[in-house]
Amino acid sequence: MRLLVLGGTEFVGRAVVDAALDRDWDVTVLNRGRHRPAPGVRALRGDRTETGGLAALADGEWDAVVDTWSGAPRAVHETAGLLAGRAGRYVYVSSCSVYAWAPDPGYDESAPLVEGAAADAERTEYAQDKLGGELAATGAFGANASVLVRAGLILGPHENVGRLPWWLGRMARGGPVLAPGPRDLPLQYIDARDLAGWILGAVEQGLSGPYNLMSPQGHATMGALLDACAQVTGGAAQLRWTAPEAILAAGIEPWTQLPVWVPPNTDYHAALHAADVSRAVRDGLRCRTVEETVRDTWEWLRGLDGEAPRRAGLPPVGLDPAVEAKVLGL
Repeated sequence: MRLLVLGGTEFVGRAVVDAALDRDWDVTVLNRGRHRPAPGVRALRGDRTETGGLAALADGEWDAVVDTWSGAPRAVHETAGLLAGRAGRYVYVSSCSVYAWAPDPGYDESAPLVEGAAADAERTEYAQDKLGGELAATGAFGANASVLVRAGLILGPHENVGRLPWWLGRMARGGPVLAPGPRDLPLQYIDARDLAGWILGAVEQGLSGPYNLMSPQGHATMGALLDACAQVTGGAAQLRWTAPEAILAAGIEPWTQLPVWVPPNTDYHAALHAADVSRAVRDGLRCRTVEETVRDTWEWLRGLDGEAPRRAGLPPVGLDPAVEAKVLGL
């Protein structure tokens, strides 16, 4: 297979490149050159936000393109339009945020979508931008040659958002840790490597259309995730499970100050941790255990020279130690 990855040096794009190289695919990447590409790829330089930034793609043919763009849909519109007729399939890594708020628990790919998205739009809101990217991909390649990967929470080695790295760093410091309950709160997420493996399988099978792409409901719980974090970092952390009501009363923001966690029985939990992924499972999705994802992410963090990378422009994540101590009564 001849694969073109737009980006290909950070988190999901990097996982796709690594998985493709493991399958002995012929891989080309196009990016701005800010990060070193993997050995064995053909590296092209280009900035999709600049005039003439796609010049390096003027020639060439590929069996598939993988695009993880999260900005203005116009960039996907221009790239997909340029590659139509020279690539067999366009895989766009979208988001479950494209569904109209708030989706019902157990929503599948037929759930209503947000309004106000356009394929050639400038950057607006995340949900509309991602749906605009979907419209751009299908507009250029058609419904039968485009794959819309509606991912949820993505974790794993090389994470550049900071959610699982924050929890691992907090556990490594030890002592009493505010653990947001309940312990059995179900979580849905996808390891970037499992996401990459499914994408390549979709290309091989000639799949098309939208797919919710995260682990099946009940694959992990908040307790399993934090227990794994505590164990892999040495076991010095003491989990203090705290009721959601006490956390919210303290003014702590779910998802950002306590990454991954959102309160049960809320629209946010339904949207982030209660999607129907049966279509993706039917077509090859396999998810490694939460323990493996946590272990491998910790090994990656320990091997870094300095702090874990974070994508530019993202808000900070994590809880202030003083706030944590106050809630725990320390």
